[in-house]
Amino acid sequence: MTLKLGVPSKGRLMDDTFAWFGERGVKLGLSGGAREYAGRVEGADRVELVLLAAVEIPRELAAGRIHVGVTGIDMARERLARWDRQVAEVQRLGFGEAELVIAVPDFWVDVTTLDDLDQVATAFRALHGHRLRIATKYHRLVRGFLRDNEVSDYQLVDSQGATEGTVKNRQAEAIADIRTSGATLRDNHLRVLEDGRILSSEATLFETRASVWDGGARETWGGLQSRLGLA
Repeated sequence: MTLKLGVPSKGRLMDDTFAWFGERGVKLGLSGGAREYAGRVEGADRVELVLLAAVEIPRELAAGRIHVGVTGIDMARERLARWDRQVAEVQRLGFGEAELVIAVPDFWVDVTTLDDLDQVATAFRALHGHRLRIATKYHRLVRGFLRDNEVSDYQLVDSQGATEGTVKNRQAEAIADIRTSGATLRDNHLRVLEDGRILSSEATLFETRASVWDGGARETWGGLQSRLGLA
């Protein structure tokens, strides 16, 4: 049985994944043009490369349509309820590092912690008659984090574009988003709360927990792990 390996289909994450495998003797590549979304594998038998959007890889792993895949920790934990029952973390790959954080406007000088945010949210609702809005793409992770830290009187606003611009555009009062260098937050006059780090993420190799390991797939995966130095 062919082992299906899911890899991000474009951008820096795809390039870094190809490089990581290549450094370990398994060459991944595109079999046609960059828009063809077909891949090839050299240096490992019975392995099929499946190119997918990074956000789709957790779902495909959970469903058992791919056996192993590379995506961000943030994607796996956001996209999958009880993620650790559906996928297993095999290896963190050392690239694609980022943090999911809560940030507020710079001019909120007295808001530096989650306790401050909770107090402001309560006052905001009393003054404006609606909850303080937090723009994010990560509803599951943010909601769980705020619940655990006893922050209430807020609402999450879905943001599929440039989340950092939602405060300036008056679509939200605060944001929860991925930070790499922090430059984009600074450019938009936003500041991370002192205790506002929700999750540290990086590109990670996951395997499915679905029952799809018959027909030799487990043996093929074992061989690939040995080749990659993971066994």
